[in-house]
Amino acid sequence: MLFPSPLIRGTLLQRYKRFLADIRLDSGEPITASVPNTGSMRGLTTPGSEAWLSVSDSPTRKYAHTLQIVQADDTLVGINTGLPNKIAEEAILSGMIPQLSGFTTLKREQKYGQNSRIDLLLLGETHQQTYVEVKNVHFKRTGQLAEFPDSVTARGAKHLFELSEMVKAGHRGVMVFVIQRQDCDSLSICGDLDPAYAAAFANARQHGVEAYAIRCHISPESIIADQTVPVLNL
Repeated sequence: MLFPSPLIRGTLLQRYKRFLADIRLDSGEPITASVPNTGSMRGLTTPGSEAWLSVSDSPTRKYAHTLQIVQADDTLVGINTGLPNKIAEEAILSGMIPQLSGFTTLKREQKYGQNSRIDLLLLGETHQQTYVEVKNVHFKRTGQLAEFPDSVTARGAKHLFELSEMVKAGHRGVMVFVIQRQDCDSLSICGDLDPAYAAAFANARQHGVEAYAIRCHISPESIIADQTVPVLNL
């Protein structure tokens, strides 16, 4: 996923109201940027961290700058939760996940289940459909282990239930975790921060829901799927 133009650098002063951050650009100019991430961003909002932002010239935007990347633990971390669907789609189309090959049609944001939308729907020549739910990951506490989730996500547990129902109906249910940082070589479900999600994940696995994780290469020019890494809870 290439950014339309290279990002500009600044220093994070504070994140507040979830959707906003105060940044001092390298030019010295203080600005307020939008933050495309409603989650806790645990470990990624330390004042003084380097930050990279995109800039829009749209007259309809209240804030011209959007926070895209921060530096944490000496690595670059993508924080935009709107990007993983595109990153996962590019990875699937490139064949990075061999288990998700052989489809003839890819559809985005399709209605399914109980008032839900699946991120990606893969269709082939048989009646079996592949429902792909994509999750953004950027939480890391120890070593090179990425963890999901970084806070309680009842919505995430609901998605696992919906995928299980698709498997029961004869289709495939797939989780793809997109790790928007370069310093991780595996992923684990974070049961201590959200026991309910961990239980839902284990139950979904028992019903045949598949899980894959992709690590990304991060730079001010692009965020690109780099390679698959193991999901340890399988």
